[in-house]
Amino acid sequence: QVQLVESGGGSVQTGGSLRLSCAASGRTFSRYTMGWFRQAPGKERQFVAAMWWIDGARVRTEYTESVKGRFTISRDNTKNTVYLQMYNLKPEDTALYSCAVAELRWTIAADQYDYWGQGTQVTVSS
Repeated sequence: QVQLVESGGGSVQTGGSLRLSCAASGRTFSRYTMGWFRQAPGKERQFVAAMWWIDGARVRTEYTESVKGRFTISRDNTKNTVYLQMYNLKPEDTALYSCAVAELRWTIAADQYDYWGQGTQVTVSS
């Protein structure tokens, strides 16, 4: 079993920055995708960013188009934590952000992820 705990959300004004954290514990995997997703009220869950890891090496990173150049996904191996650094935030970034793990596969499809955190709220005001 894997436990994921997000933190770092909050309320900021347009143009502000936040760094989300996702602390992972439990089982470890040699091949997995770590992903960030978001869901705004009344909308479907949306892919934000993901990293594909094989045997400790990151082999692929992908972002949804609307966050390219503003968000960066990264990982601190010593802390077993994945981050989502968000710059130049916009009101349309307002959502509940969740991290997730897909075991043994590369995917950006939410329904293919095996483990999810509870989410952290990001609110961007204009």
